[in-house]
Amino acid sequence: MKENYKILGKYIKDMSSETKDVETYLYVKENILKYQLGIDISSKALKDKLIEVNTTFKFEDKEEGKKKSYFEMIFATIIKIPDEIKEKEKLEKIILCDVQIEIYKDLEKAFLDLLHNSGYAQVKFEKKIDFENLYNQKKIN
Repeated sequence: MKENYKILGKYIKDMSSETKDVETYLYVKENILKYQLGIDISSKALKDKLIEVNTTFKFEDKEEGKKKSYFEMIFATIIKIPDEIKEKEKLEKIILCDVQIEIYKDLEKAFLDLLHNSGYAQVKFEKKIDFENLYNQKKIN
């Protein structure tokens, strides 16, 4: 559905990797497989039918404990929407589904680079995120 929008640019807006000390690093290295990936997508209308889409990845341990690392990246995508698209539902699908599918490869690579460069080379995302399915689930709820 590429004809509905055009990506004008994409970039890493913010990136964070926090591991407070060596003990935490060694502990996290042994337990990183417990960490879970969280995704949040937000958008902001700009002028001239431009929209800034921010996709946030957070990779964290949800369990209580003092020895934790924290990883977060905000990936911004600037899209242009044609004048014909006025329906909220079409716009929502473009932002939450179509754009995400198109940028996912870059998003995943950038986030894995952050994790690997932070000392956690063993981290891989086995399953690709199914944005189509997530979008359809959101519509049902």
